[in-house]
Amino acid sequence: MTLPVTPSFRLDGRRAVVTGAGRGIGLACAAALAEAGAHVTLVARSLGEVEAAASNIAAAGGRAEAARLDVSDLAAVAAFFAQRPGFDVLINNAGTNRPKPMTQVSEADYDAVIDLNVKAAFFVAQAAAQRMIDEGIAGSLIHMGSQMGHVGGINRSLYCASKWALEGLSKAIALDLAPHRIRSNTIAPTFIETPLTRPFFEDAAFTASVLAKIKLGRVGQVEDIMGAVLFLASDASALMTGSSLVVDGGWTAD
Repeated sequence: MTLPVTPSFRLDGRRAVVTGAGRGIGLACAAALAEAGAHVTLVARSLGEVEAAASNIAAAGGRAEAARLDVSDLAAVAAFFAQRPGFDVLINNAGTNRPKPMTQVSEADYDAVIDLNVKAAFFVAQAAAQRMIDEGIAGSLIHMGSQMGHVGGINRSLYCASKWALEGLSKAIALDLAPHRIRSNTIAPTFIETPLTRPFFEDAAFTASVLAKIKLGRVGQVEDIMGAVLFLASDASALMTGSSLVVDGGWTAD
């Protein structure tokens, strides 16, 4: 009897790019990919942050480089991907939020959230995928969604709209790119403690409301996302596309 062999989670010899990689979830994604053997390019609007992050990854034995890229600048996005060999993995992570009641949302709020979370994410994915197609790379596009792309949330009208859009976008992209053996999936985390979200948790009432919905009883940490990233980036998820990996502690199960 020949036993089946578990597909590898290793990424040796593969190239990955992570947007919004200077801190929080993006930094954790970059660290996870590098630890699994990938050469990781960390990009963000602030070059100093990603340079420091890349240096720390290299100090830990990984291979990483930093580049400045404002993903909302579509000409810069096109140039970034055109000037580099195709990547095997894209972590489409850059995003923002402006939580407020829907009656208080301004046009500027709308443009800021939708332009970054949907428009920029689309064109980053498009540019990355085109290079994969041109070079015959069977790649993996991983979009950082949210549990709010599966449910609604108080004061989250714009964020929910953008993350629901990203879910539909990823499914359609998966169908377009399947003939090229390029996969597209989302990761949908619950509230993760990061430099961006930490101030919210200083509000005891807000924290209590979040913990009441997370059935495992704790706020997520960036480490909770790292395994999901490796799974979707690697051969372990070779037959998974057009789907969402929900890492929400049970929030959407209720």
